[in-house]
Amino acid sequence: MKLDKAKEFCRTLPGATEDIKWECNLVFSVGEKMFAAMDARDKAKSISFKVDGDRFLELTDREGIIPAPYLARARWVMVQDLSKLPDAEAKALLKRSHELVFAKLTKKLQREIEGAA
Repeated sequence: MKLDKAKEFCRTLPGATEDIKWECNLVFSVGEKMFAAMDARDKAKSISFKVDGDRFLELTDREGIIPAPYLARARWVMVQDLSKLPDAEAKALLKRSHELVFAKLTKKLQREIEGAA
C-alpha cells in the first residue's frame, strides 16, 4: 500500500481526525487518542500504529516491521516500508488500530462519535 492510500483510508474511519504533532508527524486520532502516525513531510515510507497484544510479537518477527520507537510498550509497531504490505492487510491493520483505540474511549464519547458518523 502506498502512504497516500493509507492516509485516505485513515480519513474514512469513524471519528478520525488528523493533525501535526512534534513538528513533523502526521497523526491520525479518534477521540483525541492516536491510532496511526507517519512522517508529515512524506520523506519516509513508514507508518506506526497500535496492534493487538497477541499480534505484536508475530508482526515484529516479520522483516520490515519493528517495535515503534517510544510507543512499543503500548503495543505499537512501525512498518518501515508500507508499500511492501498488501493493501488488504494494511487496511485491516489500520482499521484494527482504530478499533483498539476507539474501544478505550468512554462510552459517552463512543456514542458521540458513532452518532456523528
